[in-house]
Amino acid sequence: MSVGEMAHEVVDVAGEVHGTGSEVIGAVTPDVRRVLLVWDAPNLDMGLGAILGGRPTAAYRPRFDALGRWLLARTAELSVGSVTRVEPEATVFTNIAPGTADVVRPWVEALRNVGYAVFAKPKIDEDSDVDADMLAHIELRSHGAGLAGIMVASADGQAFREPLERLAANGIPVQILGFREHASWAVTSDTLEFVDLEDIPGVFREPLPRVSLDSLPDEGAWLQPFRPLSALLTSRPAQGVA
Repeated sequence: MSVGEMAHEVVDVAGEVHGTGSEVIGAVTPDVRRVLLVWDAPNLDMGLGAILGGRPTAAYRPRFDALGRWLLARTAELSVGSVTRVEPEATVFTNIAPGTADVVRPWVEALRNVGYAVFAKPKIDEDSDVDADMLAHIELRSHGAGLAGIMVASADGQAFREPLERLAANGIPVQILGFREHASWAVTSDTLEFVDLEDIPGVFREPLPRVSLDSLPDEGAWLQPFRPLSALLTSRPAQGVA
C-alpha cells in the first residue's frame, strides 16, 4: 500500500470510529481557506542531528515562535485579494517513544502555548511513523474552502513529493521547509518552492555549523557520522558501502 493510500485509509478509519474524519483531526470550516504548516518532527530532528553531529543544544533548536511569525506574514501575503477568509494553521507531528513522555511533555505544552496543534503518536515499531497522518491532515484540509497555501517542513520526498506536486499543479502555492543538504528533490523542483529553515529570520539563535562537499574550507572539514557504528548490530542487513 502506498503512503497516499495509507493517508486515505487513516481518514476513512477515523470516520468509521468517530463519525467523520474532521471530528478526529479538526473540523473543516467551509468558508475559511487555510494556510497550512505541517512540521515533520522525526524527519527534521534527524536532519538537524546530522548537521550538528549530535543532539542540538538550546542555541540550535528551532524557535517555533519565530516560525509562527513567519507563517502569519505568509498568510497575510496570500490573503491579499481573497474573497474568503484566510487563516493560518500549524501542526507539529511527532512520535513519542516508550518512557519519554515526561521528557517530551514540556516541549509539547510549549508548542501548544505558542499556538501550534500537536499530533503525537506512540513509537511502537519502525512502522509507527506519522507520514500517513500528515498526508491525511493535508487531504482533509483540501476540502471545504480549501487551501490558500501549504508549507511542509520535511525532507521526505518519498512521502510528500507527488501529493504536493499535485496540489501545486492545481494552483496552490506549495513550499518545502527544511535543510538544503537533505532535500535536493525540493531544491531542484520546477513546481515546488524550497525555503531553507535557516533563511527564516530568528528560527535559529546561532548559525548552524553546515559543511557540504561543494563548499569545503581550504583546511578541510570533519563530516560527522549520521549514526553510531553500534547501530549495525541492531539494524537490518543491507547492502554494504563499496
